[in-house]
Amino acid sequence: MTTTTATDAGAPTDRAGLDAALRELGAGEKRWAKMPLAVRATLLRRTHASIARTAPQWAMAAGRIKGLDPASPLMGEEWITGPYAAMITVAQLADTLADLAARRSPLARAKFGAAPGKRVTVRVMPSSAYESVLLHGFRADVWLRPGVAASTARTRAGLAQLHPHRTQGVALVLGAGNITSIALLDAVYELIAHNRVVLLKLNPVMDEMFSVLQPALAPLIEAGVLRIVRGGAEAGAYLTQHPDIAHIHITGSARTHDAIVYGPGEDGHARKAAGTPILTKPITSELGGVSPVIVVPGAWTREDLRYQAEHIATMRLHNGGFNCIAGQLVIVSRDWALKDAFLAQLRHALDRAPARLAWYPGADERVASASATYPDATRVGESGERLLVGIGDGADATPLQSTEYFAPVLGVREVAGTGQEFLDAAVDLANNELDGTLGANILISPRERRTLGAGFETALAALRYGTIGINAWTGVGFNTAAVPWGAFPGHTLDDIQSGLGVVHNALLIDATERTVVTGPFRPFPRSLAHGHFALFPLPPWFVTNRRAAETGRLLAAYAVRPSWRRILRVFLSAVRA
Repeated sequence: MTTTTATDAGAPTDRAGLDAALRELGAGEKRWAKMPLAVRATLLRRTHASIARTAPQWAMAAGRIKGLDPASPLMGEEWITGPYAAMITVAQLADTLADLAARRSPLARAKFGAAPGKRVTVRVMPSSAYESVLLHGFRADVWLRPGVAASTARTRAGLAQLHPHRTQGVALVLGAGNITSIALLDAVYELIAHNRVVLLKLNPVMDEMFSVLQPALAPLIEAGVLRIVRGGAEAGAYLTQHPDIAHIHITGSARTHDAIVYGPGEDGHARKAAGTPILTKPITSELGGVSPVIVVPGAWTREDLRYQAEHIATMRLHNGGFNCIAGQLVIVSRDWALKDAFLAQLRHALDRAPARLAWYPGADERVASASATYPDATRVGESGERLLVGIGDGADATPLQSTEYFAPVLGVREVAGTGQEFLDAAVDLANNELDGTLGANILISPRERRTLGAGFETALAALRYGTIGINAWTGVGFNTAAVPWGAFPGHTLDDIQSGLGVVHNALLIDATERTVVTGPFRPFPRSLAHGHFALFPLPPWFVTNRRAAETGRLLAAYAVRPSWRRILRVFLSAVRA
């Protein structure tokens, strides 16, 4: 086992080294308990500054892990989901702590609304004048659980920081192996939202990020509230059963979650069937699933068909397809007059998207497995590395609907009807036939949404997913600091689906149910031509965006120190795409 502690960087350690890191965190917890909220806010601002200093090193390390050419437009993904995401979240958490230190609710200035089922909503994006321009045309509303009043939400916002001296031990965070900011964001959320000091174990795929996260998180490490270690399954197994660990958080697969809770192999399966877990401490998790893309039929133009096809290709191919929130099943109307034209555009978008290395372990095997299950699937891409699976009449949709392939595999299933009939049937399919509840996407023209009216809102309320994107990939929710990120509530250890609990949630909102992220159906300037006031151009996270690397770097520069001048630079770069 080659694990490295934060206090002896680069040196391999054995279990004694892990024990030493946990003892250091025990001492750090006592110091954290005495630290005033204002000092904690300052500590996070120092952390934001240290992340900013490491941003170029961070993006380049991420590119090497994923086999990207440093000059590739795809490097924009690493700037946006790496240092940019980390900086905006840490900055928002620092503001939240400053509000609490001033005895002010983080939701004191929030705009509340209403949703079906007597739910209260909280507008969390845009959160500032800067953000309203930077992401013009986008908004995000957190839906609270039924029965939670706005006054209650204001009072409870702050979570464990409402009682900062009541610390809750040491959390083990098992970092994800796909998006480079996840490990950092999960660790900081445990520290702030739950008042637990953190032992962060990196996924072996992300070993190179150790040399980035050490300096990026130096203020937290020096304060004694964070330690970062490396290691494989042996280190993870030792730590999950360690008596000094009070809580575990994992971002990964349901299979890994079950191995932690019930043990590996056949014995683990037997224990799960018997309901006898070996884990005796609480665990939270974010585990992905099969994400639907519901395409509501309407009178789309040719440009709409092309743009939304690229949108779906991005949902599937961003990060090479190795996202827990990657779109996997497109649900279309078999009665839509434009169905064939749309599917042709979708195939073209998947085929023409930039080629990239299948860098995540096991990807080729998972594509081969899907191909063996669906031998009539279409191979697309430069070397046929992507799979487009059409689920025809009589075909078994179960494998595609119950397996998160975590690879460039995209399915299409047709449902009868148009308008409300189609939408209701698609929501029923997504709720009852797909594995997981992390995120769902709906593509619908403004005209069709107006036509459906209250019926659309009712269908939206019926869709049981933690984040729902309307004309916006749910990945936008992941990359928005104040959005609570996690499964729809209600899963259990023996039926974990997409997990338990939330992360990110930089306003520290309690009792969240879901978030609805809404974006423009058409990009600028076509949005204006069709009468929609949205100034957001081709999104820099689109895999087809040729200036994504430049725009991503400029977004990270904006996150270092927001200003109107930096927003203008981002906008001009994005428009040139």
